[in-house]
Amino acid sequence: MEIKVLHQVMEWNQDVSSQVRQTLKGHKVCLINFMGSPGAGKTSLIVELIRRLRSEYSIGVIEGDIAGQIDADRIAALDIPAVQLNTDGACHIEAMSIQNILPCFNLDQLDVIFVENIGNLVCPAEFDIGENFRITILSIPEGDDKVAKYPLMFTDTDCLVLNKCDMLPYFDFDVERVTGDYRGVNPQAPLFLVSTRNGQGMEELTERIRGQIRAFLQ
Repeated sequence: MEIKVLHQVMEWNQDVSSQVRQTLKGHKVCLINFMGSPGAGKTSLIVELIRRLRSEYSIGVIEGDIAGQIDADRIAALDIPAVQLNTDGACHIEAMSIQNILPCFNLDQLDVIFVENIGNLVCPAEFDIGENFRITILSIPEGDDKVAKYPLMFTDTDCLVLNKCDMLPYFDFDVERVTGDYRGVNPQAPLFLVSTRNGQGMEELTERIRGQIRAFLQ
């Protein structure tokens, strides 16, 4: 019975995600879904990308959290339109929530919306929210076994960011292991070693995202 209900939820979500994608396509707005564990550095990465891309593109942000609005306040302080989505316990964002939030933005004045998904390496990977591009963030302190333990998150992504790479000297983290595991489930998608603290790898990652936005807007 549970399997049947899950199938129905997923099917319903897919219908709504297609509607979200069509709405955004009509307004020429690219939606990028940032996924990763709590503390992986999703918000810090989004802030750094905003700083590097805001002169070229108009950006909005949807901040997903179980509760509170700490991250949305941080984005709003950059004078970026932001909407806080509190799931009140749900471990992921669904397409219906995105559909309900879109009217909060003036879509004709945006080029891209960044969505910070709920901190979780399981559920967010299962739900299409109408995004055009998925970024998965894995931080060095989390350990190098996560691709093997949570393969779907790393299979269904367009890009893997190994964040907080400035902390590599202090943790027993095998980059080659992660790279090998990632290539095993997602051989074509790129991997970036990044530190938002010292800027390492940020230019390469920004150029990748810039290219994705540019391709969508053409």
